[in-house]
Amino acid sequence: MTDVRPGDVWPPPLEVKPPRPRDEAGRPLPDGEASRLVLPDFDAMSIEQAHDAAIAFFDEGNYFGAHEAWETCWARCKGTGDEEFFKGLAQLGAGYTHWMRGNAHGADALLGRALERIGRHGSPHRGIDIASFMTQVEALRVAAARCEDAHTPLPDLPQESVPRG
Repeated sequence: MTDVRPGDVWPPPLEVKPPRPRDEAGRPLPDGEASRLVLPDFDAMSIEQAHDAAIAFFDEGNYFGAHEAWETCWARCKGTGDEEFFKGLAQLGAGYTHWMRGNAHGADALLGRALERIGRHGSPHRGIDIASFMTQVEALRVAAARCEDAHTPLPDLPQESVPRG
């Protein structure tokens, strides 16, 4: 755990990012364009609320929304035992987002990093059946790697949900 001294604010305040205009899939749009992506204010949520929102977004196929919510959890958990777990989940959401955008290399790389981080935790953890999730994500990562190696397009992403545990 991080050393917290008297008078320190914990958790530390989050760095406020200027809003970046994005399309419905989370792709950046040119500055000055209106954003077409509508997400809740994850920074105003507790870690548990943001995590629950991420799972709900993932289950409905909004992987960029899941990524953003888990990224907020990760920022809030810096210096704790869950920092790497939420970093892995944020990478997982980004990996699925890359798949949706047709980027086999990005999907393979991010899903691989996510598996390393998520797999360090026992099952279940934070309401997720880690063992089942690892199996599900590894199958997808292998498919992305095959497409990357063969220079073939990624198939449609199967609708999956976060296994609960």
